[in-house]
Amino acid sequence: MNASLYNIQAEKIKDITLDKNIFEYKINEKLIAQAVKIYLHNQRAAHAIAKHRGEVAGTTKKMYAQKGTGNARHSTAKAPQFVGGGSAHGPRGDQKTPQHFSQKLRQSALKSVLSKFALNKSILIIDKLSTIEPKTKAAWVFVDKLEKQNESLAKSRKIGIITSRSFDSVKRAFGNIPGINILSVKSLNTYDLSKQNYLMFTAAALKELSI
Repeated sequence: MNASLYNIQAEKIKDITLDKNIFEYKINEKLIAQAVKIYLHNQRAAHAIAKHRGEVAGTTKKMYAQKGTGNARHSTAKAPQFVGGGSAHGPRGDQKTPQHFSQKLRQSALKSVLSKFALNKSILIIDKLSTIEPKTKAAWVFVDKLEKQNESLAKSRKIGIITSRSFDSVKRAFGNIPGINILSVKSLNTYDLSKQNYLMFTAAALKELSI
């Protein structure tokens, strides 16, 4: 499987052979869906919190006298058995249960989604992208030149730019362009990749990619 290498002037230099262990992996759609589901589940926060009797506003005076009424003994109206009282066993904001995904399955899911991009010819490589002028106009011109050479890229509404590390020039150039997301090769995950239509790897990021 090959991908085109471009320079910072959006000129094609050559074709690069992609690592078949990563980009020609057996695609498992169910595993990709499972990885996305677990990722989203673990991102959710447990917001539900119910007040217990010590947090409910109101008087702490006993409901009525301890003896002589013929009724059961009660403390305050904030007790759980009364309407408006505190919750006995309500949620406390710690009820979130994280789901675990083994490293082997996580790697397989990541290889699967990368192989989908490679199979669909939706990957290209940019050499020395960090040298781009840190201006949005420069990024627009660069992307426009690439789109004129690549019909698939031109039709893509979401493009992921994967760098080896954080570059201020890349962030400033592409940060304000709608549909372009800057990702780090060190923190790639199936969910972020699955949201993209096209991937641009920097040459350094592709070299560092190891799963």
